Amino acid sequence: MSSSNERDKFAGGLIASLHGLSVRNEKFQENESEDVNEKDNVRSVAIGSDHGGFEAKEVLKAYLGSLGYKIVDIGTYSKESVDYPDFAVKVARKVVSGECDRGIMIDGAGIGSSMVCNKVKGIRAALCYDLKTVRNSRQHNNANVLTLGGPLHSPDEICEMARVWLETRFEGGRHWRRINKMMAVERKR
Repeated sequence: MSSSNERDKFAGGLIASLHGLSVRNEKFQENESEDVNEKDNVRSVAIGSDHGGFEAKEVLKAYLGSLGYKIVDIGTYSKESVDYPDFAVKVARKVVSGECDRGIMIDGAGIGSSMVCNKVKGIRAALCYDLKTVRNSRQHNNANVLTLGGPLHSPDEICEMARVWLETRFEGGRHWRRINKMMAVERKR
């Protein structure tokens, strides 16, 4: 390859091929980021909360809707005291049924909802508390449900964590072996 431009074109085509992506007109154009989808393709999100996460859920629901996500709100619909397992299992079932691509459950700390969601076959729920754990849950663990402690975060933090989680792709590769082992444990229950 004689020129830097040709090397860039070759490298861009190779990278796109490796990621299963297409490059418009078979040309690599550095400045056109829309040619390479680095975000995940999530369209619908089941979202639920108990009374402790209700306010955060309402803020998050409006925010994600404004970003174009189809939101399926499974409740609760007020601050009246309810039991988080009733809503966590509904979020998880929306995801495993395929009705929603992902789920988000918010309660007082996120711990109990994570435990409940992970009882549903096919769910990989992750309790996250910052952007590092959010990214790791998707990139390495292919989490399909995010649980959060609503009162533990500001509305801006909740929205940012959810947005990043929904946009982050599973890296695959070496992580597939680990995911397969995780799911094998579930099958042997």
